Amino acid sequence: MTLAVNDWISLNEKELRFRYIRASGPGGQNVNKVASAVQLRFDVEASPALPGWVKARLKTLAGSRLTKNGVIVIDADRHRSQTLNRDDAVARLVALIQKAAERKAFRVKTKPSQGAEKRRLESKKQRGNTKKLRGRVTY
Repeated sequence: MTLAVNDWISLNEKELRFRYIRASGPGGQNVNKVASAVQLRFDVEASPALPGWVKARLKTLAGSRLTKNGVIVIDADRHRSQTLNRDDAVARLVALIQKAAERKAFRVKTKPSQGAEKRRLESKKQRGNTKKLRGRVTY
């Protein structure tokens, strides 16, 4: 089964590894008995669905969630349900990949027009003359 990230990237769900662990925090006996927290692992380098530039950007965006082996680890324990935590982990991974896949807008360098340059220099001269007139008056 495939997981659509955007129009041109879709992940195979076999690339995602899930591990179910006991969640911490409040919840009473449910927390002590049920492994409701989810740990999602995604190997960035081994993924054939991602182009090289997305992989590089994803590694920088992942930060501390990236292991030395190039695996992104996402822990999800916000919900009491295992399925909701699994969906939350997948949604967070998809959001991270979408952010990495955004292309930055290319900046076109421009120069100010000659008229704008001339007006800027004239205003600077005028400001300088105004400041000169503030000096001491000599008789």
